Amino acid sequence: MERIENNINNVVNNIRNACLKAGRNPDEVKLIAVTKTIDVDTINCALKTGITDIGENKVQEIIVKYDKIQYKPKWHLIGHLQTNKVKYIIDKVDLIHSLDSLRLAKEINKRAKRIERVMDVLIQINIADDEDKFGIGYDELDDFIKDMSEFENIRVQGLMTIVPYVKNSEEVRPYFREMKGIFDSLKNSNYNNINMNYLSMGMTNDYTVAVEEGSNMVRIGTGIFGQRDYSKK
Repeated sequence: MERIENNINNVVNNIRNACLKAGRNPDEVKLIAVTKTIDVDTINCALKTGITDIGENKVQEIIVKYDKIQYKPKWHLIGHLQTNKVKYIIDKVDLIHSLDSLRLAKEINKRAKRIERVMDVLIQINIADDEDKFGIGYDELDDFIKDMSEFENIRVQGLMTIVPYVKNSEEVRPYFREMKGIFDSLKNSNYNNINMNYLSMGMTNDYTVAVEEGSNMVRIGTGIFGQRDYSKK
C-alpha cells in the first residue's frame, strides 16, 4: 500500500508542476487510476489513499470487480466498447470515454433509455490517424457532433484521444495541442447534448505534456500500480 500511495503522490505532484508550468490550476485536472488487470484488493488500497475515479478497459473486468470495490468510486470505461457489451455496463459506469461510431451511439442511447438514464460520454478522436487506435477522424467530427445532438439519452461531455506511444513525449505534444484547439472550438457550439467539460488525454508516458497542453483528465495505470503482469489476467 505504501508503494501505491507514494506513486499516487508522485503523479499528483507531477500534475501540479505541469499545471504551474502552464499557468493552470491543478484542481482542474482529474486523475483516473487505470485498473486493467489489477486485483480488487490493490484497487481498494488505491481508493483508500484518496483516488476517487477508476478506469477499466474491458467490460468483463468491470463486471467481475464492480460489487467487490469499496469506497464507491466513479467508474470510467476507457477502452474500446463493442455494441454487444453496452448492456452489461450501462447501469454501472459514470462516463464512457470511447464513443467512436454512430452504431455504438445508437446502442448506448437505446440501453440508457431502457433504464431511464442519460449516459455521459466522450467522443474518441483518432487525432494521429493511427491505424492501431480507435476513434473518429477529425474530418468526421462535425457530422458526428450533429448526429450526437439528436440522441435524448446521451450527453456528450467532451473529447478523448490516445496518441501513439513514443519514448520522447515531446513528439506527441502537437497532437495534444491540436486536441485542445478542437476542444476549445467546440465549446461555443450550440448543439443540444453537446458539452465540452472534459478533455481526456494523457497516460503514464505522456501525461505531463498532455496537462501542459490543456488536458483536464488523465488516465494513469503503470504510474500508479507499476508494470502489469498480464499472465494474471
